[in-house]
Amino acid sequence: MKIMVSACLLGQNCKYNGGNNYSEKVDEYVKGHEVIPVCPEMEGGLPTPRTPCEIVNGVVMNRNGENKDKEFRAGAKRCLEKALAEKVDMAILQSRSPSCGVKQIYDGTFSGKKIEGSGVFAELLAQNGVKVVDVEDIEIE
Repeated sequence: MKIMVSACLLGQNCKYNGGNNYSEKVDEYVKGHEVIPVCPEMEGGLPTPRTPCEIVNGVVMNRNGENKDKEFRAGAKRCLEKALAEKVDMAILQSRSPSCGVKQIYDGTFSGKKIEGSGVFAELLAQNGVKVVDVEDIEIE
């Protein structure tokens, strides 16, 4: 099985704050499978670290009010192309991210409030028939 994974979950320091979201659970789950790590935000040309972003009225903006939608969507498109070219079976994505959030994202007020919704990359994968799984839904047997 080929599994695309948010690179931050594999310990790559590509998160907005320069850190990662390493998940032992994901590390365990993907053992024995072909793993394709991606960070749509870095693929879109954004630096690490970077100013936090949220989706505000359908547009990705950073906390300073700068529009980062073009970068987010370009990175999501590149990662989608990679997913389709590699014929991945599923993608395990970081919760609540404006790129990778599967079920929830932050509400765009930069207050920590969460709402139902998907990040731009998660949405693009789903629209193109790729199974997306929130990291919090991964279970090890």
